[in-house]
Amino acid sequence: MTTRNTNIAVAATIIVAIGVGVYFLNNKAHIHANTRPAAKIAAHHWIVPDTGELTNIDNAKLIKYGRSLIVNTSYYLGPKGVLSIKSNGLNCQNCHLDAGTKLFGNNFSTVATGYPRFKERSGAVETIVKKVEDCFERSLNGKQIDSTGREMKAFIAYLKWVGKNVKKGSKPEGSGIEELPFLSRAADTVKGRVVYISKCKSCHGKHGEGLLNAAGRAYTYPPLWGDHSYNIGASIYRLSKFAGYVKNNMPFGTDYRNIKLTNEEAWDVAAFVNSQYHPFKNTSADWPNLVTKPYDQPYGPYAERLFTSAQHKYGPYAPIKKYYAALPKKRSN
Repeated sequence: MTTRNTNIAVAATIIVAIGVGVYFLNNKAHIHANTRPAAKIAAHHWIVPDTGELTNIDNAKLIKYGRSLIVNTSYYLGPKGVLSIKSNGLNCQNCHLDAGTKLFGNNFSTVATGYPRFKERSGAVETIVKKVEDCFERSLNGKQIDSTGREMKAFIAYLKWVGKNVKKGSKPEGSGIEELPFLSRAADTVKGRVVYISKCKSCHGKHGEGLLNAAGRAYTYPPLWGDHSYNIGASIYRLSKFAGYVKNNMPFGTDYRNIKLTNEEAWDVAAFVNSQYHPFKNTSADWPNLVTKPYDQPYGPYAERLFTSAQHKYGPYAPIKKYYAALPKKRSN
């Protein structure tokens, strides 16, 4: 090979190497935005109790019944419930995945150790009983069940058992719902509709109506809006909750090790879904101290008039959160 040809080959190799390097630098942020170091999470995540141990404890039957109520809520307490009619046809498991045991799947890891506690939404100290009642009234758009009945006792027994490996005051990795970074813009319902059609419609339906099972007693895929969906008082009606939830769990087959949506797609599809009709609930008693109201609570009244209701619902959120963080200090001066 001549010196000239050698120089050309070396130059070509350098150009290719630079190109590959630029590609990975440009895509590094995207890659990191859509994956997590699973090994790091695995070292600190919530340890879910083994259901096999339920054969050897005193209240195993009650715990198992509680789990069945979580998985098959509608069968027992839905519109065609065999016990009574208390909910809209959704199962608790539709929001709390894998009977409330999935990492980043709105799980029950800290429920048992987190109650009783003072809740700003009600302005009062709440118990686990109140937690269950709220889920029926808000997420299931239904009615309270008997607070002293067998079903409530079963719910509580399961919640305490499933969270028994969590120390009071701690929050293990994978608990609840991930808090996603804010967008610098408002979440976009138009872009969200595109995401919904391409990645959600096949399961949840063209009109967000969900898919009933063969028996017609519960949903294989839950409705995301309409009369049988969660009402406006549910926590998932806040975009930060919905976006963090879908990022780690949707579309079907997703988990924290296998993310399929970008952060922007998660925020936008949350905006689209929550821009559709959801049943009304009287929330006038929520957050008696308006200073503590979440930045993305989509209905008023608010402690200020600086931000519109639309911005509270869709963002951008950073200015609102910053302002609210300073409010208690301002009011104490």
